[in-house]
Amino acid sequence: MLASPVPCLLPALPAALPLPDLGAADWAMLIAAAALAGIAKTALPGAATIAVALCAAVLPAKESTGAMLLMLMTGDLLAVWAYRRDADLAMLRRLVPAVVTGVAAGAIFLALASNDSTRRVIGALLLALIAITLWQRRRAVGSPSPAVEQSPTAPRAPGLSATAASPAARLIYGSLAGFTTMVANAGGPVTSMYFLACRYPVKAFLGTTAWFFFAVNLVKLPFSVSIGLVNPTTVALAVAVAPVVVLAALAGRRLAQRMEQRIFEPVVIALTIISALPLLV
Repeated sequence: MLASPVPCLLPALPAALPLPDLGAADWAMLIAAAALAGIAKTALPGAATIAVALCAAVLPAKESTGAMLLMLMTGDLLAVWAYRRDADLAMLRRLVPAVVTGVAAGAIFLALASNDSTRRVIGALLLALIAITLWQRRRAVGSPSPAVEQSPTAPRAPGLSATAASPAARLIYGSLAGFTTMVANAGGPVTSMYFLACRYPVKAFLGTTAWFFFAVNLVKLPFSVSIGLVNPTTVALAVAVAPVVVLAALAGRRLAQRMEQRIFEPVVIALTIISALPLLV
């Protein structure tokens, strides 16, 4: 018997998809995580890591990883539809080898690691990501701005920064994004900094991010099923909160349409740093 009436407000589920025994506070945190997962997909990418932290506070580390993956994939469907004309697909193709390598390494790690080890590695990785974020932004302060004024709907900026154009940068950012998203659904801080280095305007940033994680999460799904992260319980949780993800994603789309570039970039940077901090504990 469930410890809270909250699930009664959620969609009815088949008997083969049992919901875990959670209290009202736990359900409130999962619903908040679902809302943040939705808005992260269409407006504020850094919010996804806050969602990961909330989910990890309620569920065991590996189970929370599986549940969050399914919530984020629900948001992916809305995001790729909303930004279907805005992604820089050429950049995404160049990132594929590094990302697949990182995802495979993360799957191997999860198959071997305990919950405690997973938490420690997540914390260490995100501590490193904060340092990378600060270092990247400090370098960017002195770099020249693009000479051509861009339309908010432009598919990409007029030219990549030296950092973004480097094959070494693609290898580092891509493999680290693949690993962190496989281990903890926490690839957002890496990709946010990389796509900001690409100098994308708002819609191009969100479109490229949306298509990146849609593809990455599809790659992650069979790995996650094979090592037990996606199972009947995590599917049940994801189905129960799916309406929340969808509504939040639609609200995020409306927010992004009104957000100016000068506001968007600082917000992304702040969320990238702040959202990483809860996962260090």
